[in-house]
Amino acid sequence: MAHDFTFRITTTRFDEDYSPSENSRITTNFANLARGEHRQQNLRNALSMIDRRFNDLAEWDNPHGDRYTVELEIVSVAVQFAAAGEDQEFPLLEVLDIQIVDRLTGKRSHGIVGNNFSSYVRDFDFSVRLPAATAAAGGFTVPSDFGDLHGKLFQHFLDSTAYRERFAVSPVICISVSTSKTYRRTENHHPILGVEYEQKDPSLTDAYFGKMGLSVRYFMPRGSVAPLAFYFRGDLLDDYTNLQLIGTISTMETFQKIYRPEIYNANSAAAKIYQPSLEQQDYSVTKIAYDRDERSRLAAEQGKYTEEHLMKPHGELLEQWAAGSSAASLVSVG
Repeated sequence: MAHDFTFRITTTRFDEDYSPSENSRITTNFANLARGEHRQQNLRNALSMIDRRFNDLAEWDNPHGDRYTVELEIVSVAVQFAAAGEDQEFPLLEVLDIQIVDRLTGKRSHGIVGNNFSSYVRDFDFSVRLPAATAAAGGFTVPSDFGDLHGKLFQHFLDSTAYRERFAVSPVICISVSTSKTYRRTENHHPILGVEYEQKDPSLTDAYFGKMGLSVRYFMPRGSVAPLAFYFRGDLLDDYTNLQLIGTISTMETFQKIYRPEIYNANSAAAKIYQPSLEQQDYSVTKIAYDRDERSRLAAEQGKYTEEHLMKPHGELLEQWAAGSSAASLVSVG
């Protein structure tokens, strides 16, 4: 059919020699690290931080704290449209895939895919659509179908042959807790994820990931100073091995220490009742360069790019498909 679209997956090694591709969303955490004069040192330092944290948490049979190393790949997913004309392919999302290398035995094991989550369509929703709806209403307004299209595309990707042929388990996305919410420590404690926090008032991000079919739990691992938000499909505590969970924690906690040091590199740990803040001053800064203001500006630019190159040429087709009228035309390829 003329309106068929498919998924295409490509991967890129994330190491000290990494350079973002032309199609990579430049506000992505890992892409932002690989820019500027000190790009290689940034990458080397970040990867070293990940390995140190991994070995700190995987302390059994690891007397020197150097048994494991983490290897990362960027998984880029594009949607390809069969209709003739321009903009036949659009970069839908990017996540990270983890490989864990045991230096003692030489064994390699698969970690969890997901971790970081990057999406042009999310930029469009939050940087173009949400401000437009708020301006039209004269006050902050979230459309009732906000995130529906993005969520359906994401869930169909997870159910596709393209995903299932490459990944054995569902993804876990790990991001910062919300600065607008208050979190309360519980008595629940997991041996790897750490102490659990609760937050009974879902944030806009929680609701957005919910439309992607993902639930959320908040845990503060041993040695951390603030809880992380884990978004998952299935059972976070039972679907993954200890080493897989450690891979996600060590990777994403490292990124958060770089990007949100006020929260994740604070000099004191979260209290029983905790509201994160980017305004607090008692924190340490890593030696890794990062421009947070530039990242916010680029998110808006990329939202407009999505409007021009995805929503205008293909929005009607996608909305019809999301409503169910063209669901049968969805095809997925690797």
